[in-house]
Amino acid sequence: MSDSSEEQRQDTAAKPYPGSVYYVAANGDDLNPGTIESPWRTLQHAADQVAPGSTVYIREGVYRQKLNITRGGSEAEGAIVFSGYPNETAVIDGEGLPVDGMEGLVEIENANCVTIRQLEIRNYATSLNGMVPVGIYIHGSGESIALLDNRIHAIANTAVPEGDELSGRDAHGIAVYGTDEEEPLRDLTIDGNELYDLVLGSSESLAVNGNVDTFAITNNRIHDNDNIGIDLIGFEGTAGSDAADQARNGTVRGNAVYRITTDNNPSYGKDLPNDSHSAGGIYVDGGRDTLIENNRVYDNDIGIELASEHAGRVTGGITVKNNLVYRNRLAGIAMGGYDEERGGTANSKIISNTLYANDLLDEGNGQLYLQASLSGNTIKDNIMVAGGSGVLIHNEYTSNADNAMDQNVYFAASGAENAIWVWKNKEYTGWSAYRKSSGNDSNSSFEDPQFMDADGGDFRLKTGSPAEGKGWSEPDQ
Repeated sequence: MSDSSEEQRQDTAAKPYPGSVYYVAANGDDLNPGTIESPWRTLQHAADQVAPGSTVYIREGVYRQKLNITRGGSEAEGAIVFSGYPNETAVIDGEGLPVDGMEGLVEIENANCVTIRQLEIRNYATSLNGMVPVGIYIHGSGESIALLDNRIHAIANTAVPEGDELSGRDAHGIAVYGTDEEEPLRDLTIDGNELYDLVLGSSESLAVNGNVDTFAITNNRIHDNDNIGIDLIGFEGTAGSDAADQARNGTVRGNAVYRITTDNNPSYGKDLPNDSHSAGGIYVDGGRDTLIENNRVYDNDIGIELASEHAGRVTGGITVKNNLVYRNRLAGIAMGGYDEERGGTANSKIISNTLYANDLLDEGNGQLYLQASLSGNTIKDNIMVAGGSGVLIHNEYTSNADNAMDQNVYFAASGAENAIWVWKNKEYTGWSAYRKSSGNDSNSSFEDPQFMDADGGDFRLKTGSPAEGKGWSEPDQ
């Protein structure tokens, strides 16, 4: 090939047009024009070339490449879209690729209007302390970013913790870090993804952390990972001031989160399986003003937890509504700081949820586990059915105040006189004793809610159920 012919090909490839469609293929060439007949070879070349409004289709194949997106689309001209080609499997595989600090196999930095969809992202791992592999990592500021229908698995940090120290062994499936104190990451959509087989150390499957304002985490499947499923985080210093440093104004809806446990995670004890049981399916740690609804959360250590790990700071304005929370090992829903040296949970609502047979470990944490520093919370219209321990609510702290509990339906197979509530560190055996002494639940009841088939996962109520209008109801399609 002559030098002039090669220059012509380079010139052709360097002039994408807005609204155009381009292609990457394993047998392509970055000197090609990026058409379906003459595709590019590397993802990074595509990212560096295309204009706002463009779509890059990635053809069938395994791409052992990183993708770092720093140029996005625009509201006026449209997003830049990276997509698997329809009916083909495009795999971004990190096997053998180095991890430098906290780094994504796919990374979006300070970019607007970017969509990543229908890709398999896998095998990005390290055994080095202090290195943090991430399947998809979004950070800085930006808006209108969407992660749609991707499959993310085998992201791992397998470093050996030093002594009992947790730090230095971290990984994420998806991590969103709003690190700019002045400009948030906003209008974020994470929908239809599957995250599994993640070795996370002391981190999370899907984390939204810091200055992230307005997000939707919907219709994802997150399962079989060794730490937290979905985590909405604040007060970690990710974005400077407390006012900016909270994930907020979000929706977490329609997700299935299951088999999330730290039992085989050496960051929580080298003797495996350990007894930490600390991984929540959905965890809000310092986030605020978010709706969590219509999720199915089961077979985890903890179902849903609203807490703050930072003293003097609270998780607030969270509504947990119409969720199914069942067969979780430590507790169904937990609220508050895990001791009085932590922060707490305020002005949040737990309404119309079904909590069934949680506390599988029979440690007495019950269906609803109320911890330290709770104030101004509302708990109503829920169905709570005890597991083998017979404990429905466990609240061992006397400092909790101004929390309203009413219009709930409780049940335990052992009967009303043998069911157990712990309220402000006093244990009450029997429905009448609890209600009289605690002052709670004056308009609540103790009766069998009559599920269709709870053992089979069907929590619809039978016709004539005394719990009609309470607990979870099937969302309209």
